[in-house]
Order: sequence, then C-alpha cells, then structure tokens
Amino acid sequence: MEIVAIESISELHHFFHYDKPLHPLISVVDLAKVDRSQRKPGVSYRLNLYSIACKEIQGEFKYGRTSYDFSEGTLMFTAPNQILSPGLENKVQGWGIYIHPDFFHASSKGNKLTEYSFFGYDMHEALHISDVEKKVLEECARNIQREVSLNLDSHSYNLILTNLELILSYCLRFYDRQFLTRIKASNDVVERFERMLNDHFAQPSLIESGLPDVAFFSSRLNLSSNYLSDLLTKYTGKSTYEHIQLKLVDKAKSMLWSTESSISEIAYDLGFEHPSHFTKVFKSKTGISPRDFRNQN
Repeated sequence: MEIVAIESISELHHFFHYDKPLHPLISVVDLAKVDRSQRKPGVSYRLNLYSIACKEIQGEFKYGRTSYDFSEGTLMFTAPNQILSPGLENKVQGWGIYIHPDFFHASSKGNKLTEYSFFGYDMHEALHISDVEKKVLEECARNIQREVSLNLDSHSYNLILTNLELILSYCLRFYDRQFLTRIKASNDVVERFERMLNDHFAQPSLIESGLPDVAFFSSRLNLSSNYLSDLLTKYTGKSTYEHIQLKLVDKAKSMLWSTESSISEIAYDLGFEHPSHFTKVFKSKTGISPRDFRNQN
C-alpha cells in the first residue's frame, strides 16, 4: 500500500488541489471544494496534523483497514501520524479544520488543547451531532476562518486558539450527551469489561499472560484506549487504568492474606518483572507496603 506523508498545511492544500493557504499552521477547508478526481486507487495518507472535521459522506471512508459509512453529520478528530484512506467516489459536504502541531505547541494553552482524549478515538467512535449542535460548531469554525483571512496581528493567535478551545469544549459536552443517549450500549461495554477484568485476574498466576494494560482490554472490546477510559469514567467514576490497578491490589491483598508465598513470589505471580515495582504500586494504592500489610493481619 502506497502511503503519502503530508507534513504541512501547504502540502495538505496541494494534496486537496485547494487554494493556497492563508496561514502556515492552520486552515479551515470547505470539504465540498476538495478535488478528489486525481487520487489514485489504493493510496493512503499519513497526516502529520491535528484535524477536526464535520462531514456528511455519501459512500465509504476507510480508516486503517476498516470502512465506515457516514451519511449523516459526523464529527471526526485525528491526531498527527494517523493513516487515512478516503475512497475515490465519495461525495463530501462539510468543513475541516487542520492544525499543525507547532500551532498548539506555541503556548501552554495550546498544548492543553492537544490533551482532549477524542483526538485519540477511532473513526467508529465519531461524534454524531444534531443540526443545532452543528450550527454552534459552524459558527466557531467561521470565526476561525475570519481570523485566518485577516492580516495577522498580535491578537490573532489567541483569538484563533480561543475558538478552537470553544469547539473542543462543546464537543466534550456533546460526547457526554452521546454517552448518555447510548446508555444500553455503554452499559454492555462496562459489563463486558468487568467480566474480562475478573476473568483475567481469576487466573492462579499471571506469569504466562502477564499484567494487562489498557490496550489489552480496549483491543478486545474493539475500542480505542481513550474511548474506553472515557466511557468507564463516565459510568463508573474510574478510568480503565484505575480499574486494573484496583483489581490488581485486591488480588494482591488476597494472596498476602491467604498464602505463605514471599513478596517476590507474589509479585511474579501477578505479572511483575521486578518485585520493587509491585511494592511501589501496592503502597501507592494502600498507603503501606505489602510486607506491612501482611504483618498487620
């Protein structure tokens, strides 16, 4: 598979056969005006940019090896170095904001915007927005376009960043709404995760299977790590990592109470390569070392 790397806003405009960019680090693109006629079959691209795109697509859109059908208004986010494979016959309406990482990294306020977890969501975890929500976001995008179109001055960066922050803040609200309106599907995910977590730690020893991480569970649930953690936090108050750590400590307590195994043996049975790491994790969650915990019971 041929992959075209797009490293800058100007390269993106060239790839889109779009007008010359008005700003070197950020661009608002009318997706209906993108020329897709020259694209070659089987060519994907690696985008070294952040993107926020509100799309209505007639046809398929490939992300990695999977195709998605977005016939309704859908908001998608990407972080740098993700691979996209748009189809050749897609009819796309909507807008996209593309931001070079240097734009965000120019300030601490900008850096904080890259921490929004949905930049790491998969395409099937996109945000589906209502017409009212779409209009709210479109107004912010128009504000950014106006600032980009003007002669840059000392206020431009902050005004553009403020509107980006507003878009992302609204999207956080809209994702919360989406989690709530999909409560059955969300509860199913929570229940499946809890079963998987319990089954994994029910093994007598984790030496062979190893200590699970967030990616271990998210991949088996066909979700991105960020989306799974956000969903669990919304419904349980704890992230995926916190659930794993708590289950690990519960199992460690049980082994300390009910076996004569040494601290090192328990650490290895729990999947730790180094007993000192186990002791550090246990103490961070309980306030005392495994040895002191055993001695007090």
